[in-house]
Amino acid sequence: MRWMGLLLLLGFGMGGASEPDLSGEVLARLFTQEVQEAWFSEDFLAQVPVGQVEAILAQLEAQLGAFQGIRPVEPGRYLVVFEKGYVPAQIGLDAQGRIASLFFEPPVARLPSLEAAREAFRALPGRVGLWVERNGQEVLALNPEAPLAVASAFKLMVLALALEEVEASRWRWDQVVRLQEGWKSLPSGILQDWPAQSPLTLHTLAALMISLSDNTAADALMHLLGRERLEAHAPQNRPFLTTREAFQLAAGTNRDLLRVYREGDLEARRRVLDELRKRPLPKVGDLPLDPARWPQEADWRFTPRELCAWMGRVADLPLLGINPGLTLSGWDGIAFKGGSRPGVLSLVHALKRREDRYCAAFVWNNPQGVETLQALTLYGGLLDLLP
Repeated sequence: MRWMGLLLLLGFGMGGASEPDLSGEVLARLFTQEVQEAWFSEDFLAQVPVGQVEAILAQLEAQLGAFQGIRPVEPGRYLVVFEKGYVPAQIGLDAQGRIASLFFEPPVARLPSLEAAREAFRALPGRVGLWVERNGQEVLALNPEAPLAVASAFKLMVLALALEEVEASRWRWDQVVRLQEGWKSLPSGILQDWPAQSPLTLHTLAALMISLSDNTAADALMHLLGRERLEAHAPQNRPFLTTREAFQLAAGTNRDLLRVYREGDLEARRRVLDELRKRPLPKVGDLPLDPARWPQEADWRFTPRELCAWMGRVADLPLLGINPGLTLSGWDGIAFKGGSRPGVLSLVHALKRREDRYCAAFVWNNPQGVETLQALTLYGGLLDLLP
């Protein structure tokens, strides 16, 4: 469904001609002195008030403990080190040495061991699944066989089946299809705003589906593959929904059909989907923000191990590296897909280091809501522990 932009905000303007070394000192000053408006450019303050900066700095210290220092990575890029972890940060200064851009990425927890990481994930409220493997062998597991709602992470399976078509010479990545009005879904993505009949290659659809989690691109590929093919590989998800159908089931405007869908058998559910085709695409405002009100039927269920299995089939495709999800260092290759909607978060990475191949899949379901920043902090800390 929707993979939110989960990076912790703040970023406006372009850096100027100030010395790169000075930017680290300015960044450190944010954590050691009372923040002043004079430190920021007018353009920055027009977008982000000082109070918002102060709130984020306080949030980081509350979560990670006392500030310990700044570690340079490259000009304008640093690690802000705290007692319990670190935060990748980017800063740019204008010609007067004022902050013109500031960008904090999700914090990374400093975890003492893999066992400590498992217990930290276990402590999250709701249902949590975790699977980490190295060269196909278990490194860490927590409910790895639990089928959980995964939101957009299901698109890994769609991509894998598309790859099978290409490898069997039934499809070509440069093959052109025309965007159909009935394929259009809600964001995330951009294709929902493109005119019908726009020519698109299959590779463009796949790349947008993965890098932007474009729901319309995913639905296009699913229509081309056919529902029967999708269900054959994921029988626990029958009927296998398009994202448009999932949004329609979740929308308050279709509660009558949702009730029939919930109470019906498989054939009754298929008839509901036939009825949904006669109804318009809902507006974003028709969708529930309260995770407890999001219907569980309007999602796709996979186990963490299954997510890694699907990732393993497509991890070598370069399009998996367009959006790495998190800033990770020390890896020779990074492939990523995630997913989120109210009450659901999923993160899947395939990582390469020399001859070793890793996969990590984390899924969190909680009808009371998921704390994205907390999850990313733990997940980043777990990846840091991989041998």
